Amino acid sequence: MPVSVRLPTVLRPHSAGQSVVEAAAGSVGEIVGELVTRFPGMKGNLLTDGGELQRFVNIYVNDEDIRYLDKADTKVADGDEVTILPAVAGGAV
Repeated sequence: MPVSVRLPTVLRPHSAGQSVVEAAAGSVGEIVGELVTRFPGMKGNLLTDGGELQRFVNIYVNDEDIRYLDKADTKVADGDEVTILPAVAGGAV
């Protein structure tokens, strides 16, 4: 059973509208690499020019924020669920 990756609305145009895609198990960094290979339009949304994860992108593995785990090195096993969420800011004064 592969890993399920939930995509936010902003990334769905790059995945032909899919809200969930499957990826091979490994690490979060490997999954992001697989996503930008399969869906090149996602690259700027997920990675900096230096290949690091964008700081405004939050990634969760089974509801656990990877910033409090091993970041991009967080291991992901078959059957896990990865959720990608862009940070949201705004409001009124």
